[in-house]
Amino acid sequence: MPGAGKTTLARALEQAGLVRLCPDEEMFRRYGHYGRDFPRGQFRVREAPVLKSVADDLHRLIASGRDVVVDHGFWTPEDRAEWRNNILKAGGSPILVYLPVPHEVRWNRIRERNAKSLVDPNSIEFSESDLLRFAGRFHAPTNSEPHVLYAGNPDLVLAKMHALRPEAPGDQL
Repeated sequence: MPGAGKTTLARALEQAGLVRLCPDEEMFRRYGHYGRDFPRGQFRVREAPVLKSVADDLHRLIASGRDVVVDHGFWTPEDRAEWRNNILKAGGSPILVYLPVPHEVRWNRIRERNAKSLVDPNSIEFSESDLLRFAGRFHAPTNSEPHVLYAGNPDLVLAKMHALRPEAPGDQL
């Protein structure tokens, strides 16, 4: 969910040597500000080619042996399964990280980000009613989807990643 801390975690993993791919930043680069430079109703239409491009980059990076973190929400089991299968096809080992954060915390973070929306490509401005609507579309991972429950320590995510491949690079998040 927006405001859960995905980008903060992804940036910490990037500092640890992973390549970070961020569809929101690519959306900003290609189209500008959501709701200002392009209409709100066009987000999903414009996002589709961006996600395809990010998926292609992910596949190429994994195939070359790089560790990658995709800074994206993956809101449904179907989306997560599609990305997981693509990672597996490229020879990677996917790790799904779930960041369960209460609405109040997410909304406070988003209010702060809204103030930076004109300069920060990760700060897509939206309202609390948008956030509540998004919550209705988000499906948290269940026990049938292997995942790491994130509690604020990026080192635990890195340890999980390294446990999957003790001697060789190539695991992806």
